[in-house]
Amino acid sequence: MKVKVIAFFNNKGGVGKTSLVYHLAWMLADRGIKVVAVDLDPQANLSSMFLQEDRLEELWPDDMSAHPDTILGAISPIVRGLGDIVNPHIENIHDNIGLVVGDMGLSSFEDKLSDAWPRCSSGDEAAFRVMSAFYRIALRAREARQAQLVLFDVGPNLGAINRSAIIASDYIAIPLAPDLYSLQGLRNLGPRLTSWGQEWKERLTKNPDKNLQLPAGTMKPVGYVTMQHSVRRDRPVKAYDKWMKKIPNLYRDVVLNQTRKEKNLDINNDRHCLSKIKHYQSLMPMSQEAHKPMFFLKPADGAIGSHAAAVGKCYDDFHYLAQRIAKACDIEVQ
Repeated sequence: MKVKVIAFFNNKGGVGKTSLVYHLAWMLADRGIKVVAVDLDPQANLSSMFLQEDRLEELWPDDMSAHPDTILGAISPIVRGLGDIVNPHIENIHDNIGLVVGDMGLSSFEDKLSDAWPRCSSGDEAAFRVMSAFYRIALRAREARQAQLVLFDVGPNLGAINRSAIIASDYIAIPLAPDLYSLQGLRNLGPRLTSWGQEWKERLTKNPDKNLQLPAGTMKPVGYVTMQHSVRRDRPVKAYDKWMKKIPNLYRDVVLNQTRKEKNLDINNDRHCLSKIKHYQSLMPMSQEAHKPMFFLKPADGAIGSHAAAVGKCYDDFHYLAQRIAKACDIEVQ
């Protein structure tokens, strides 16, 4: 089975991306889809959402060179210049969820990736092994868990780590907040997706080892998710309304390279809008305390009254998103 990798990426931070990946992984798992989440953000926030602090202490000992059970451990031989990737440790979260744990030491890989990118153009085999490390880790993780989908969580920047993660992805989903900063991030992101894809495909022709498993650089944009929009009487507040109206045509322009503007288009009738996810501010603290997704909160967790109604709405939102993501990735969902 071919690995299917979807990355959730925006150049702007603070749009709820990691929470989105966490909740989507749980919803896909609930619908019977086996997933592996790979935490490629050096902040490792996704790992801290999935795991209790005492487990993280075990995985992140004080000795930064001894993290064998994280993403850094899987690439450690490459980072140290001593060999190739090793099989990643996959933390069992649920029967249908495996996690390749993040590591704040992952930032040490940035320089090596930056150096490898131009060397691929000259057919340097070692450079191709560096650039394909995340992809090959995703392959091994998928095979180990017999997963149908690999979810990449990446940081909010356009650096070498994210470039390597994005070229390793079959699909790209873009979380957006309807505000000036998030849309500016989209303007920065769109052209990079195009250039990274083109440049990687050019480099693929220089690969000297035809047996080396390399990503095709498909990087297909499957749509965007609007996150954290405030709601008043079921309508976005006025301050955000103008930004929401700009998203559909901006997405077409900078991500899909379609310059023709469509009239009367908004996120409610835009086929590229995968879902609109509310902030659910009142549920997030309960979710963190209970260490479970917001849509699985129970009365015993404090989800009573209006909170219980919000839990139900949250479940519906993420169920719809899971269906859209699965369909975009050609995966059947229950």
